[in-house]
Amino acid sequence: MFWSELTWAELPDKLDAIGHAAILPVGATEQHGPHMGCGMDAVIADHLCRAVAQKTGVPMLPTLPYGCSLGHSRRWPGTIPVQPITLIELVKQIGDGAYHSGVRRLFIVNTHVTNAAPLRCALEMLRAEHDDLMVAVINSPAISERVRRFHFADAEDWHANDAETSLMLALAPEMVRPELLSQADDPDRTEGQVFAHPVNRTSLNGVTGSPSLATAAKGREGFDWMVEDLSALVQRGLTQTPPLAHSFFDRV
Repeated sequence: MFWSELTWAELPDKLDAIGHAAILPVGATEQHGPHMGCGMDAVIADHLCRAVAQKTGVPMLPTLPYGCSLGHSRRWPGTIPVQPITLIELVKQIGDGAYHSGVRRLFIVNTHVTNAAPLRCALEMLRAEHDDLMVAVINSPAISERVRRFHFADAEDWHANDAETSLMLALAPEMVRPELLSQADDPDRTEGQVFAHPVNRTSLNGVTGSPSLATAAKGREGFDWMVEDLSALVQRGLTQTPPLAHSFFDRV
C-alpha cells in the first residue's frame, strides 16, 4: 500500500485497480509545548494515512515532514518552517510527478492548520495544468463532525491540546512527557480575535488548550474515528467524476 515500497513495474497495475488514486500526507516539524515532541504533526499524518491506505488499498506517498509553521515564531526552539511559496511549489511538483506516474485522483491529507492555504494554492495549480487530475485537500480535524468535536473540545486553535496529546499517548507515547502534562495547560486566547496572531502572542508556552485532560483511551477512540471517516471519504472519491465533462481549456 506504500508508494515507496512499490516498483515501477508494479505501480501501473496497482493504480489501475484503485481508480488511479494516491494519498499524500503532509505534516510539519514545530514546537508542541514543553510536553510533546516537535514531529507530532508528521507522526499523525503518517499513522493516519498508513491506516487509510491499508483499509482502502490506495497507495500512500511518503509523508512530508515539513510545513508552513512560520506562526510559531522563534520564541521556542524546534520549529523548522518552510515558506508558503516553498510548500506550494513542492506539493505542485510532487503532484506533477504523481500525475506522470499515472495518478488521476490525489488526496492531500493535512495535519497542520497553516498548511491549508498553501496546499489549496497547489491544488489550484495542479488542476489548472492537468485537465484530468482531481485533487482534494483534506484537513484532518475537519474529516467529519465527530472528528471536529474531538479536536476542538478544549481549544479552537487545537495546538498541542487535549486531542493532539491524546493521539500521541495512543500512537506514539514516546513523544509525550507525562510528568509535564499537569503544568502544560494554557488557555485559548484566539477566540474573538479579528487578526491572526502568531503563537508567541497567544500562548505562554507554545500550547493552546488543556493537555492535562489527555488520555490514551481518548486518543485511540479519536484516531479510530479519523481512520474510519477518512477511509469513507476516500472511498467516495474513488468513484466520483466531475459533474460536467467540459475541459479546463474549452471555450464556449
